[in-house]
Amino acid sequence: MDTPLIEFKDVTKRFGSRTILDHVNLQIYEGEVTTIIGLSGSGKSVLLKHIIGLLQPDEGTILFRGRPIAGIKKSAMAALFSQISYMFQGNALFDSMNVYDNVALPLRETTTLAKEEISRRVMARIEQTELSEAIFKYPSELSGGMQKRVALARALITDPRIVLFDEPTTGQDPVRKNAILSMIAQYQRKLNFTAILVSHEIPDVYFISNRILALYDSRIVFQGTPEELENFDHPFMNEVISSLEALQKELSGLYSQRQFQMLNHVQLKRRDTAENYCVVVFNLENLDDIVNKMGHDAAQAAIRSMGLYVDKHFGSIGGFSTRLRTNEIVTVLPYSNIADAEVILQRFIGDFQKQGIRDIWAATHKEIIPGDCVEFAVRAGIAQGQPIAEIEPVVESAKLQQKEIGRLRCEERRLAPSGIMIEGDRRGVKK
Repeated sequence: MDTPLIEFKDVTKRFGSRTILDHVNLQIYEGEVTTIIGLSGSGKSVLLKHIIGLLQPDEGTILFRGRPIAGIKKSAMAALFSQISYMFQGNALFDSMNVYDNVALPLRETTTLAKEEISRRVMARIEQTELSEAIFKYPSELSGGMQKRVALARALITDPRIVLFDEPTTGQDPVRKNAILSMIAQYQRKLNFTAILVSHEIPDVYFISNRILALYDSRIVFQGTPEELENFDHPFMNEVISSLEALQKELSGLYSQRQFQMLNHVQLKRRDTAENYCVVVFNLENLDDIVNKMGHDAAQAAIRSMGLYVDKHFGSIGGFSTRLRTNEIVTVLPYSNIADAEVILQRFIGDFQKQGIRDIWAATHKEIIPGDCVEFAVRAGIAQGQPIAEIEPVVESAKLQQKEIGRLRCEERRLAPSGIMIEGDRRGVKK
């Protein structure tokens, strides 16, 4: 594996008699999204402050590209820290400055750029973060989500190579939390910076992170991929993952991937040679178009609405669901054969075409403006799993069977729900 961008070796930090970090070892790699999760007060913010140089370890070594930071010359250290930006937990916006001035502040304070160049860069970031209509507003006039976008625009204004996010979703409702995480992931891919997040309440951590670090009892007890975290057996999981799962269920009617796998493993053990099961895979197409035209909040609202509708029909009969990808939902129907599952799916399609797809449209259009309409479709595929068979190949088979079950078109000249046109195939999908 490549040399880590940042590495901690036996880093210890104490405040008086209290040990906050106890021989912490971790690696963070360039160009990735690394999320540090742990309980509130576990030392995650203290860890971040060591990365940015606000705190020094009492013991141990911090390395940057394999070199101990303690041995780097001051001039080189200054150049290093100029590559790092920090998005504070409480946003840290200046109340006396409008959006433009808050975003421009780092360039004015740390560069000698001309006024015209500063303006060009600020306007570009403001447009990227969908803040053009709020440019002359003050923080007190903005919603919590918009304040987060201002803080993100300011953090990105200097084109940093590393961006640290301290509890970026604190104080937000479940839909807004996922919208903020989605926004961070999108800009990380677009600008290719290394993102380091800390949080104790990330419901969508699986979808935005390349690596997860778990801080528990003052130590890093896990570091690896989100998939590897799913099988991590440690008391940490009981305390942290349970809270994430509760929030995920609140968010969209869906289980986290870990809980979904646990439920499926339980069902797998219960199956005998006469019991089949079925899998339905739903796909919300054009999610990127919703993001580009209407923003992350609208996209997350669409996903939440879709998840709730799936849970309404399948959860009530013993099915359980999770998000497989950002725009994919997989549902397992235990003890079902293909004929039974087809009947259930047909009922779902009928109700979905009558009302469900309208609910998704309404969720994305809470603030209707001319020209913001997008067209999207929902596809579904179904497959039967054989007794005691693993679920992965059945999911892939269901994907191959996907057909469109509903498409929504809206006339941009109209601004009311009456302006939508719905198409669908009531024949459903067949194995």
